[in-house]
Amino acid sequence: HWTMLGVSLLNCLLSTACSVGLALAFALTVHSRGTHLVRGCNSSALPLDARAAIATNDCPFNTTRIYDTALALWFPSLLLAAAEAVLSGRCCLVALVFQGIGPCARSYGKEQV
Repeated sequence: HWTMLGVSLLNCLLSTACSVGLALAFALTVHSRGTHLVRGCNSSALPLDARAAIATNDCPFNTTRIYDTALALWFPSLLLAAAEAVLSGRCCLVALVFQGIGPCARSYGKEQV
């Protein structure tokens, strides 16, 4: 039970950190309209809006759909990381109940007897 408690707590913390990081990246990308996504391209031909970016030889990747693709991948990842954090938190609570710690542990113990 202690291993389950430790692993679920660690996973809950890591998933929460991942969710916060993805939410921050998502918000900053939307706020800057994707200009940070094409920052590695040293071309003056690239417009300030990443949605209107064109593919040039000065950029190491295709910039035509970088904004939409990043948001389309980050949003489901954010939802899945948040769900993982919630489920890990519930697993942590179950481990606490099994150890007899917490408010639900006493009623669980009485039901078992």
